[in-house]
Formats: sequence, C-alpha cells, structure tokens
Amino acid sequence: MRVLALCHGVYGRRIAQYVAETNGKGWVVDVLPLPARLPLVIDEPEEFAPSEVPLADLVLAMGESAESAQLVPTIVRRSGARAAIVPVDNSSWLPPGLKNQIREEIGRMGVTAVFPKTFCTLTEATCGFGGETEQYQDATVAEFAMRYGRPKMDIRLDGQGRIAGVEVKRSAPCGSTHLVAEKLAGVFAREAVPQAGLHAHHFPCLASMSLETNGETLMHISGHVVNEEVKLRLSGR
Repeated sequence: MRVLALCHGVYGRRIAQYVAETNGKGWVVDVLPLPARLPLVIDEPEEFAPSEVPLADLVLAMGESAESAQLVPTIVRRSGARAAIVPVDNSSWLPPGLKNQIREEIGRMGVTAVFPKTFCTLTEATCGFGGETEQYQDATVAEFAMRYGRPKMDIRLDGQGRIAGVEVKRSAPCGSTHLVAEKLAGVFAREAVPQAGLHAHHFPCLASMSLETNGETLMHISGHVVNEEVKLRLSGR
C-alpha cells in the first residue's frame, strides 16, 4: 500500500515516521509538506495545492490549520487515492462545517473519507469516541486500522497480581502504546488505570487541550481510549 501523509510539523511527521518504520507490510509512506501560509477562505484550491502529488492508495491528512484542510479534496484527487483518513486531533484545524464539506467533496469522487476524533479511536469499522462514534466500510482504511488506531493489547499477570508483560497488538498512530506497555510492566493490575492514560499523555500526546462541547479535551479522550483497553483486558475480555 502507498500512503501519502500530508503534514505541517511535528504532529503529522511523527505519525508518518512511525507508520513508515513499523508497518511491517512494506508500505511506501510519502510525506507531502503543506503550504505554511494560505488565505482563510480558498475559492480555488487547485491554485494552492502542491502541483506534484505522489500517487497513493491512502491519504493521511494531518495538516494543522483549517486553511490547509481546504486543500485535502484536491490533493486526494491528484493522488488517485481510494480512501482518506482525516484525523481530528484539534477541532480548530477541522471545524464541523469544514469536515462535512470535505466529506461531501471527497465522497463525490467515489472515495471514502473517515474522520477519527481522535486518531487513536480508529478501528477496522468505526472511529470516534462515545456518542460521537461513526461507522464506515472501506477495505483500505480497515487495512491501515488493523495496525494503527485504537490501542489493542494482550496483558499477562503474574501470581501476585502484577502485570508481567504487555504485547501491543495495535498501537495508537503516534506510537504511544509501546511506551504504555513498557511502563505498565511490574505495576499492580489494580493501579494500571489511570496510569496507562497518564503514560500516553507523557509520550507526549499531541491532541488538543482545548475544551470540546462535551466539556472534555481531545487529549483526555486519548487517555480514556487507552484506559478502556487496559480495563477491558484486565477483566479477561
């Protein structure tokens, strides 16, 4: 699979680098820098989108502004991609109205677009957290989500109720799940939550600390996601 990562800075580049180094599938991961300066409203995205766009099966749109998000449909079309993942790790980068506009534009191309909020909520069939969970059906996105998205782990306990080992089956796209696995080794099971979420934050998590309409931040949601996985595995499910 060819993956095209659209990036501005540390947020997107860290994810792109992690995916390139760990996918184990021989995926080609190209990074396409997005323009740093753009007008607030872009009437003709073709004039501002990079003219040379690598061919791709999947686009990871990890820009860091609402202005650059307006270029995503044009870049998706030029890449020939079958699907796009547009994570919402900061709502100011992708407000709801713009998200709906991008979904509609990409959909008219016959391309699937999913918008995990946060990126680490992505699974093979859903994305989002709690009441904002959305379903999707797309083999290309699902192939990516088998390896990167909502953390999935196997946890072993010793005879004293301590965590003897953690195997990462699927990592958050930033790679934080491996740090969580390392830090939980030797911890009593009863103390693993909320330690798991705190370790993910210390990775550091780059999701936004701005309050959402539900009164939580996206960084806190990322912590809830990994804590839920640890709690689920320790319960034997």
